[in-house]
Amino acid sequence: MNSLNTAPPATRPAHPTFREAFLYWLRLGFISFGGPAGQIAVMHAELVEKRRWISEQRFLHALNYCMVLPGPEAQQLAIYLGWLLHRTWGGIVAGTLFVLPSLGILAALTWVYLAFGDVPAVKGIFDGIKPAVVAIVVFAAWRIGSRALKNRVLQAMAALSFIALFGFGVPFPAIVLAAGLIGLLGGRVAPQHFQTGGGGHGAAKARHAPALIDDDTPAPPHARFRWGYLLALLGVALGLWGGMMVLLGQPVLREMGAFFTQAALLTFGGAYAVLPYVYQGGVETHGWLTGPQMMDGLALGETTPGPLIMVVAFVGFVGAWTKEIFGPDALVAAGMAGAAVATFFTFLPSFVFILAGAPLVESTRGNLKFTAPLTGITAAVVGVILNLAVFFGWHVVWPRATAEAPFSGGIEVFSAAVAVVAFMALWRYKQELIKVLAVCALLGLARVWFQ
Repeated sequence: MNSLNTAPPATRPAHPTFREAFLYWLRLGFISFGGPAGQIAVMHAELVEKRRWISEQRFLHALNYCMVLPGPEAQQLAIYLGWLLHRTWGGIVAGTLFVLPSLGILAALTWVYLAFGDVPAVKGIFDGIKPAVVAIVVFAAWRIGSRALKNRVLQAMAALSFIALFGFGVPFPAIVLAAGLIGLLGGRVAPQHFQTGGGGHGAAKARHAPALIDDDTPAPPHARFRWGYLLALLGVALGLWGGMMVLLGQPVLREMGAFFTQAALLTFGGAYAVLPYVYQGGVETHGWLTGPQMMDGLALGETTPGPLIMVVAFVGFVGAWTKEIFGPDALVAAGMAGAAVATFFTFLPSFVFILAGAPLVESTRGNLKFTAPLTGITAAVVGVILNLAVFFGWHVVWPRATAEAPFSGGIEVFSAAVAVVAFMALWRYKQELIKVLAVCALLGLARVWFQ
């Protein structure tokens, strides 16, 4: 009886219309909480398991490519899947709707934060959310690691990645390069350790329900590489970038455009890996905001839908507001302009990477020479996420510490306790992320009331 209940459907689902896909991507833009790990899980549950628009192996193949790219991997995955279903416009719609609701919500919340952030109740809410963010990042490392680190070789690569970053400050691009090379060599010497879909999934693969884009589905005509398409795409992208830079006559906005373009191109490993770079540039180099404000921005990013890297909109909003780029009487307009500029220049390269590279990626399915380096890089990214968890945990649990005295000033007991409780709620009791954040915010608010 059990086997009858779990038998997968025998027919492939119908191809979704553009309108159906549009409504799905719009809905995803409003419900995609939880940072990249949560968003990828949401897309997997909906597109692979429920709707069966794409198979498990095709989904993971696309995800591995997105993981190796600089920029937000969850949004890039949405672009890739939208492109695979409905060509170039499908990718553009999927990627845009993934971030547009978040931009509006985050800009509104940032205005509330700047205008009323000194109110004790608001501060208490943020004091409760920030340790929850630490727990979320730790949980993301565990969740991605449990799926990606299928054997001891990949586990060792993740550990070495963490040690290289935390102990020796090795730049992440160097770690990506090393992990890719190890994967390339390992795919030849010990291919069993670098195959996607390993770890005892053979039975599951054999009996999965047929998907619209299945393991053996040939690439559609638009997914084949064409030089004319590539050159046209690059021309349009460069024209958009150059035109925006020319239109940005305000020095701070132009500075933001250049910085966030650099961040989008030079930082690898998705949102969790790019945040330290944005922190360094926004806080230390340009002085757009303070360190505590950056932590508050991350808390806001975790409580709003969309990719976690949307924290750049917070940085742009606060920076333009702080610098009063349009004068002291137009702070809201300045903030909106800064948020829009940061978002545009951060996400433009992602569209180019996917729409230009996806046809080549589709042609490499089943080619271990290509997939093994991506598998190695995915393992290294787990170490990067864990390093970020330690980085944020240090700032939250030891808020008065400095780089010269990293564990000075005493432990913030409330923050440490909330972080532990939040992690246990996510890991042990499988609570929804938004509920955990809400409870932690209430704990912070209650602390203010009873002080």
